[in-house]
Amino acid sequence: MEAFFRTHRYLVEHTNAPVRRSLMDEIDWSDRMIGIKGTRGVGKTTFLLQYAKEHFDTQDKQCLYINMNNFYFQGQGIAAFAGEFYKHGGRVLLIDQVFKQPNWSKELRKCYDLYPNLKIVFTGSSVMRLKDENPELNGIVKSYNLRGFSFREFINLLTGNTFRPYSLEEILSDHEHIIKQILPKVSPNKYFQDYIHHGFYPFFQEQRNYSENLLKTMNMMTEVDILLIKQIELKYLTKIKKLFYMIAEEGPSKAPNVSKLAHDIETSRATVMNYIKYLTDARLTNLIYPVNEEFPKKPARIMLHNSNLMYAIYPIQVGKQEAMETFFVNSLWKDHKVNAGGRDFNYLVDEKLKFRILDAKSPGRQRILPDIIYARYNTEIGTGNQIPLWLLGFLY
Repeated sequence: MEAFFRTHRYLVEHTNAPVRRSLMDEIDWSDRMIGIKGTRGVGKTTFLLQYAKEHFDTQDKQCLYINMNNFYFQGQGIAAFAGEFYKHGGRVLLIDQVFKQPNWSKELRKCYDLYPNLKIVFTGSSVMRLKDENPELNGIVKSYNLRGFSFREFINLLTGNTFRPYSLEEILSDHEHIIKQILPKVSPNKYFQDYIHHGFYPFFQEQRNYSENLLKTMNMMTEVDILLIKQIELKYLTKIKKLFYMIAEEGPSKAPNVSKLAHDIETSRATVMNYIKYLTDARLTNLIYPVNEEFPKKPARIMLHNSNLMYAIYPIQVGKQEAMETFFVNSLWKDHKVNAGGRDFNYLVDEKLKFRILDAKSPGRQRILPDIIYARYNTEIGTGNQIPLWLLGFLY
């Protein structure tokens, strides 16, 4: 046990989280069983260690961080380890990559039943369905999603500002006032394209080639998160990767041709739709449906989950409009429902708000309709129902 405490102390002492993630304040930390899901690379490990750093002294043995990558846990179950930890006064167990442990959900349930004064906070892949696929956790686990950096977090990190997030309602009703508070301190356009290219995943701060790092992360998402958690045979990996590349190459401008995709990767339409769902669960793609339609129906559009993925997987063909729409959907995705739009607008948000994404510098006079919200890029300011697109990056 002492070896685990030494590792815990070292990791907490060397944790550097220059931007405090907003999720830290959204979680009800009084709950006994908390699950934090998220795609690879968004900072789940740092998030756990930052929680320990904020709430416990490094010498306090009531809190312990463990990682299921440790081979020790191939021979020792979570519940048995938790019992030892609890017996020595442990009260908060932070478990990273919980899905690496066989029967992890049953083990967590055992901990919950046996140790009523023990709190467990665990991280897992976005592919995991905590309650749907693990009925033993129903009613006892509170699940949260940790996302990549928002544009707000990216700016705060690079400039040292502490801009707060705004709700969509605040932005729509008060964007002109909000912008007046931001612009004197920072020029968003100075950072926006950098964020679109490489700002979503926190590892952009590392001294490594970002695109190569992201490509490795994307491969891990398919090879581990999808295959391991969904228990798919290795021989189907090349089909999933090929499908993902074809989706990225095709772009989000039109509805996917599922029959052609099935023909090209030599499988059935139903299997293609399942693969697309897996890619979406892994936060590699986003599915845009017409109102009142959902999976397993064919989506109106398939988009990459964030614009950074576009530049990593197919950099020679990233269109400005497509990148801006990808940013829009990704920014709204956390707390809002985004559906396909109609003739005069691109997207319907929460089944009532019509949005059109457009270039503020496009030539010609643009007709402005009163019932549509225009999210405009290539500008820092807005007026009335025309808002700057970058401000939607302050939603979280």
